[in-house]
Amino acid sequence: MEDTFKIGLIVKPHGVRGELKVMPLSDGARFKRLKSVIIDGKNYGVSGTKVAADAVYLSLIGIPDRNTAELFRGKFLRIKREDAEPLEENSYYIADIIGCKVYTETGKFICTVREVISAKTDVFVGETEDKKTVRFPFLKDALYSVDTAAKTITVKEKRFGEISLYEN
Repeated sequence: MEDTFKIGLIVKPHGVRGELKVMPLSDGARFKRLKSVIIDGKNYGVSGTKVAADAVYLSLIGIPDRNTAELFRGKFLRIKREDAEPLEENSYYIADIIGCKVYTETGKFICTVREVISAKTDVFVGETEDKKTVRFPFLKDALYSVDTAAKTITVKEKRFGEISLYEN
């Protein structure tokens, strides 16, 4: 399992005092509770946060001006796993789902999850053994189990066949 999670992408500097405009990769409101972030392996304390409809604006200790902030354009913000928001029951971190192998309840291999598209109902994108892409929504009625420690997801074959889409 990963020790850190990507939570946002630095889009550009904002203003002249080193503030960063960030495209959040999770709920923007969670940024208000951040005490520190990691950029390129280095910790930065958070000294200010503003959440807007389309972005989050962060002030970080050690980034005093626009010229310094410009050096961070295009970089990802990460947080330590232990600093991540606690999960509700039957919820999973995307980073833990990536790489899971998907099987039917009879043990037939379907795909390996390579991407999760966040939406009202998350969509998993997997790759089959013959390099085809399969997309399927993460629906409770299609699942038997999710074991992120073992990196396996078991689905109900019939229901999976109804909701999955194969490409290529």
